[in-house]
Amino acid sequence: MDFRSLLPAPFLRRPARVALLRLQGTIGAGRPGAAALSDAGLAPVIERAFAKGKPSAVALLINSPGGSPVQSALIAARIRRLADEKKIPVHAFVEDVAASGGYWLACAADDIRADATSVVGSIGVISAGFGLDGFITRHGIERRVHTAGGSKSFLDPFRPEKPEDVARLTRLLEDMHVTFKAWVTERRGPRLSRDDLFTGDIWTGRQALETGLIDGLGHAVPTLKEIYGAKVRLVPHGPRRSLLRRFGAETLGAALETVEERALWARYGL
Repeated sequence: MDFRSLLPAPFLRRPARVALLRLQGTIGAGRPGAAALSDAGLAPVIERAFAKGKPSAVALLINSPGGSPVQSALIAARIRRLADEKKIPVHAFVEDVAASGGYWLACAADDIRADATSVVGSIGVISAGFGLDGFITRHGIERRVHTAGGSKSFLDPFRPEKPEDVARLTRLLEDMHVTFKAWVTERRGPRLSRDDLFTGDIWTGRQALETGLIDGLGHAVPTLKEIYGAKVRLVPHGPRRSLLRRFGAETLGAALETVEERALWARYGL
């Protein structure tokens, strides 16, 4: 599709302006000032990308292993809502990885491109944790929990896992998976070439192109110059890091979040 046909005549006489919106990192609500991508944290950045200087297009530069399905849905919905309201095309460019929630964000774009060696997909939902009941037993620690409501101690990591808790969790995950599949089908349906793309599997960029998960191989700058002209103005937008993170000073909570973030990246060899 020639996106230049969507531009009003004045834009054809002067260099186009494309907002570059960087979406890098894990996705999650987290605490205020956390590094994870969240709708609340990104809202002003996204709004500015679509409004400042009346951009001809918005390009999403995505490098994310995923995270919270709720925050992924909220961020993607905000991008899509602004794109439709302002009639601005959106392009997505995958860097190292757009997996799980990262691919959810990519599907907010009108088209998706990736490097041949990018990691794409993981259309599934996962829940992970630890069972510490054996640990506290060995150390003579007694767990005391009092609840009103039979499900309030659901999946307590300090108690043996209950089959009914696992069954309930499975139902929750499957329902989230249905929502994820519906979003991908809505955004990519006619372009998908296979029916087995929702298993949580991942593909390289080259393989993802064959399946219809992406639309082409390419990088942001040369592709945007090809679409909008060699003199296109590329204007970067992104969340600002807090002073603590900027100078490497982190709280214990932030350090634990960093461990979780590294574990997510490690799933994709990064």
